[in-house]
Formats: sequence, C-alpha cells, structure tokens
Amino acid sequence: MKIISFYNNEKGLIRKAAKGNNNAQRVIFEKYSPKMLGVCRQYIKDIHFAEDVMIKSFVKVFDKIDSFRQEGSFEGWIRKIMVRECISFLRKKQFVVFDEEAIDNHIGSEDALSSDLDAEYLQRMIDRLPEGYRMVFVLFAIEGYKHNEIGSMLNISESTSKSQLFKARRILKEQLRKQNVLGYGTE
Repeated sequence: MKIISFYNNEKGLIRKAAKGNNNAQRVIFEKYSPKMLGVCRQYIKDIHFAEDVMIKSFVKVFDKIDSFRQEGSFEGWIRKIMVRECISFLRKKQFVVFDEEAIDNHIGSEDALSSDLDAEYLQRMIDRLPEGYRMVFVLFAIEGYKHNEIGSMLNISESTSKSQLFKARRILKEQLRKQNVLGYGTE
C-alpha cells in the first residue's frame, strides 16, 4: 500500500491554512519551526525568549497567511516575519545598543574552546557582540540584507549599518586572534 501525503502540495497547504485548517497549520509549523527557531536564535541569545518570539511570529504568520501572494519562497516570507519580530522584541526590551561603549561591557572572557570551529562556538562568538553590532552582522552576513535595507529595518542610516558591520567584524577577528583560531595567532 502506497501512502500519499495529504499535504504534498505547498500551495494547497497554504490555502488550507489560510482557511483556518488546524492540520495544515500544524504541518507548516512542524516543517518550518526548527529552521525558524535557528533564525530567531541568531538575534536573541536566550533560547527561551527566542522560542517565545518564534511562536508569536507563527501566530502572525497564520494571521497574515492570506496575504502571501505565492510570489517567491514561502519559507523566505516566513523568515522575514521572524526577523522583523526579533527586531521588534529587542527594541521593546531595549537590548539594542548602537554605540562603542557597549563593546567593553559585552565582550568578556572566552569559554573553553574546542580545536575546531563548530556552529555552537561561532554562535557564542556572535552572541558576545553588542546587540546593535550583532543585529547588523546577522542581517548582513547571515540573512543577506543590504545596508540600505538594514538601515530601514533598524531606523539607522546606511553608513551606521556599514560602521556597525565593520566594528562587529573587527571584534570577531580579534576574538579569533586571541584564541589563535584560523591562523589569527599572535605574532
């Protein structure tokens, strides 16, 4: 007996979810939630807050799903909602800092390192960046937004976005140099 998935057509799944079909919404959530939690985690250090934002974002996804025009990737559409909700969360909690004084307060001693750079180690390095630097770094380097888009999203100028990215990269390179990782050792 051949088993055929009831929801093998994404367009049909989206239409059913837009009509309030709980099973279709569950399938969408189960399909995209692991990846979207990773997106939220890039912006929000605390996994519990990241999970909360992800769940609230999915509520927004299902409230607005009928506005998805089937143009482009559905996953990309969900991802944009997640990113905007993360930024909104950080603004409300007043975690976002866009000045150099934050560097001294946020960059602390390194955790014990393994010899190879795994994803968790890299995430910890990014987590140590001041919030403003980290948001710009993630939006640019990981999400692929342009500086004018980042500026618009964060209500900062394009040049501030470029400056924040430069400073974030400088801090990350310094962390690598201090740990003698990837050839950034002390000479």
